[in-house]
Amino acid sequence: MSDTVAPSTSPRIAVVSRRTAETAIDITLCLDGSGKFSGQTGVGFLDHMLAHIAKHGVFDLDVRCEGDLWIDQHHSVEDVGICLGEALGKAIGDKAGLVRAGSAFMPLDEALAHAVVDLSGRPYAVLDLKLLGRELGGLPPDLFDHFLESFAFAAKINLHVRVLYGTNDHHKCEAAFKAMARALDAATRIDPRRGGDIPSTKGTL
Repeated sequence: MSDTVAPSTSPRIAVVSRRTAETAIDITLCLDGSGKFSGQTGVGFLDHMLAHIAKHGVFDLDVRCEGDLWIDQHHSVEDVGICLGEALGKAIGDKAGLVRAGSAFMPLDEALAHAVVDLSGRPYAVLDLKLLGRELGGLPPDLFDHFLESFAFAAKINLHVRVLYGTNDHHKCEAAFKAMARALDAATRIDPRRGGDIPSTKGTL
């Protein structure tokens, strides 16, 4: 078993490969993309959420996962979150010139979600998706929290996502992922006013 992160082909593109006894994952993430998602994880609803991250983050994202789905979806969901976080961390590099933080509200019919992200290098996740305990796309609701937490800690970002209200779990989850993607889009943009400066009074992130 081995974990490898391939060198970036540019400061804003990352390729991550991870092989364990449970999953084999390859991810390519381009921060300066056009919102395209390709690939599949074997978990349909996870693919649906990843497509929203790409579309609303305006990233290009390719995810290939072969996991031990004969057991359940846990390892695939968790490990894709880890690899996506590693890819984000590698793609943003030393964070010179970044906006650094972003927030977004996103509605979907009766549901409203809010996400805030800080590319701080201080991993933390505060999540309140208000899912009702039923399976969603065949996934237990705790796996959505676990995916977001795994992603945040692997990316070394501060992530807060909450659903303010809603009645349909599909709508709540989708709104939450869209809000996070829009917050990531804002945070990963380059601010030309910084002139390549690190966005921290410490001088490093």
